[in-house]
Amino acid sequence: MKISAIIAEYNPLHNGHIYHINKTRKDLNSDGIICVMSGNFVQRGEPSIIDKWIRTETALHNGIDLVLELPTVYAVSSAEFFSFGAVSLLNSLNIVSNLSFGSELGDLKSICNIANILTNETNDYKKSLKSYIDLGLPYYTARSYALGEILDENHCGNISEILSNSNNILAIEYCKSLIKIDSSIEPFTIKRNGDNYNDLQIKSKLPSATAIRKHIKDKGSLSLKDFMPPYATDKLSYLIKNDYDFTFKEDIFRYIKYKCLTLENNIEKIPDASEGLNNKIYNSILSSNCFEELMDKAKSKRYSYTRISRILCQYFIGFENYNTDLLRSAPCPYARVLGFNETGRRILRLIKNNSDIPFYTKLPCINVANECLKLDIQATNAYSILNKNISPMSDYTTSPIFTKI
Repeated sequence: MKISAIIAEYNPLHNGHIYHINKTRKDLNSDGIICVMSGNFVQRGEPSIIDKWIRTETALHNGIDLVLELPTVYAVSSAEFFSFGAVSLLNSLNIVSNLSFGSELGDLKSICNIANILTNETNDYKKSLKSYIDLGLPYYTARSYALGEILDENHCGNISEILSNSNNILAIEYCKSLIKIDSSIEPFTIKRNGDNYNDLQIKSKLPSATAIRKHIKDKGSLSLKDFMPPYATDKLSYLIKNDYDFTFKEDIFRYIKYKCLTLENNIEKIPDASEGLNNKIYNSILSSNCFEELMDKAKSKRYSYTRISRILCQYFIGFENYNTDLLRSAPCPYARVLGFNETGRRILRLIKNNSDIPFYTKLPCINVANECLKLDIQATNAYSILNKNISPMSDYTTSPIFTKI
């Protein structure tokens, strides 16, 4: 059985995702597709607009055979740790042949060349990187210039442009992780079509998830049936009709401000809030009246919007109470099953016979010892505050979604 894997968020699932799933199955001749999917919080530092169970159900009705949850410690982290967590999970299953991912570049050779240099830093690269940093350039700019010197840009294209695109960045990190853990999984990339990842407006039949989320938030009148598969649009219509509690990043503001007003400033315990950034964020929270005002005060040329948003999301969940630096640096310790179909059931049998890590279809009700799993449960507790449709006990009471498709 040839198994391919996709790492995704499906926040929400749209036509671009369908294109990726179908092309993966066809081009790789896949007998089954596993998706490692973020749970109730996503990589850019936001709660998912729809909970993980509904997103799992939608994925299973649109070509995915088995959905595994990416633990929260990786899911709400930088591209490096996000990729490492997902790739290490897939590698430990010992059944995956290919990892399929989208990229703006669409050139696997160039992506792998960049990943190799960044993983196995040569003396020439280190020397070039240091020279640009010594000039006072930001790290990411210095890295682009150093890579440009090492690589033949006539073959790789404009390095700075490549590294400025979100899917390219993740693609490079996926390949870096495969190299680091010496995985036998073969990478495969599909060129991203349609609107840009961060576009706020729907411009084509393949819009960004960002634009769809904004449309839902603004309660736009445009029908989404041309931009999302039928099951996804029908489900969305059902949720709207039944007053589903769609969740947005702004919803966390009042809770993090309450934490700051009632608890000591321990944001410094979050690894990404170092170098005094914790104090800047803390003071920005106290002096702001809404999420966007907070972001305007906290972000800067040195600290990006996404980094600040991710720290705020981690603080809302309670990352400061865990050794997240240690947890996210270690390979994923388990596979949590969110849903499967008949093909997925066959894949689970293969996992049971071949995996190096345990997989959970039901969580133990008491004495959860694994810190990574404890943080997942804490994330669901936090999400239940924002989304009235989710119980804080849902990780214990909700069984994996099963579809007969």
